[in-house]
Amino acid sequence: MPRARINGIDLAYEVHGTGEPVVLVSGTGSPGRVWRTHQVPALKAAGHRVITFDNRGLAPDEPGQRSFTLDDMVADLAGLIEHLGAGPCRVVGHSLGGILVQELLVARPELVRQAVLIASGGRTDEVVRAMAAADLALADSGITLPPVYAAFVTALQNLSPRTLNDGALLRDWLTVFELLGVDPAAVRGQLPVGQIPDRLPAYRTVRRPCLVVAFRDDLVIRPHLSREVADAIPGARYRELADCGHYGHLERPEALNELVLDFFAGREPGAAGGALPVDAAREPVPGRR
Repeated sequence: MPRARINGIDLAYEVHGTGEPVVLVSGTGSPGRVWRTHQVPALKAAGHRVITFDNRGLAPDEPGQRSFTLDDMVADLAGLIEHLGAGPCRVVGHSLGGILVQELLVARPELVRQAVLIASGGRTDEVVRAMAAADLALADSGITLPPVYAAFVTALQNLSPRTLNDGALLRDWLTVFELLGVDPAAVRGQLPVGQIPDRLPAYRTVRRPCLVVAFRDDLVIRPHLSREVADAIPGARYRELADCGHYGHLERPEALNELVLDFFAGREPGAAGGALPVDAAREPVPGRR
C-alpha cells in the first residue's frame, strides 16, 4: 500500500478506480480494507475513484499506547484529502469514522461535497461510555482473550438477531471474527477518541448535503443517536435499515450501497431500483431542529 506522510505520521491508503473521488473512513480498530469487499466495487462500478486508508493508531502508524485526539484524526483526514488533491469530495464514515466526517464538516467544510454518516452519534451516552471504559480496561489489563471468545462477544455486540439466528451464517461470521479479530491493546490510542461531548449544537452549522444511515438493531450506536445527528444537521436525510447491527454495512451491503449511490446521484435514497419496504425512511421530526 502507498503511504502518505500526514501530520508527522505515515498513513497507508489505497486508490481504486477513476472518476469523482469518494473517501471511505473506517471505525475504531477497522483498517481501510474493511470496505474492499462490498463498498469499493459498488462505488467503482458507479464511476467513482474510491480512496480508503488506515486511520491513525493502526499500522504503519505506531499502534498501541501513544495517545492522540479527535482533532488529530480529523486533521489526518483533511490532510489526506489535500495530499491526494481530492477535495471537495464525497466522504463516507462509519461509527468513529462518521464522527470524524461530522467534525470535518465543521472544521473544513470546503473539502466536502456530500457526506454519508453511518451508525454515527453526536454525543456520548452511558452505553457508549461504558463500552469504551470496558475496552480500555481490557486493553490496559495485559489480558488477551481467546480468539473464539472474542469472536463470540464481537458477534453479539455487532450483528443483528436475523444473522445470529441463522446458524450457518453465524458460523461464517464467527470464523471471520476469530481470524481477523481486533486486540483492544493494539488500537488502544483510538479507544478514547469516540467519547465525544455533546456536539449536536455544532452540527447545526453544517451546510453540506448529508445522509445519515442508522441500523435498527445496532446495540453500539442505537438508532436514536444517529437520528439526533440528522435532526441537528440542516436538511440532512435520515434512513434506517432493518435487520442490521452495528456492522450493517457488512450485513446488508447492497441495501446500504443503494442508499449511498442514490444520494450521490441526487435521487431520493432508496428509490432507485425499487423501494426498501422493510426499512424506515423518515423525514425530520417537526420542531426537533
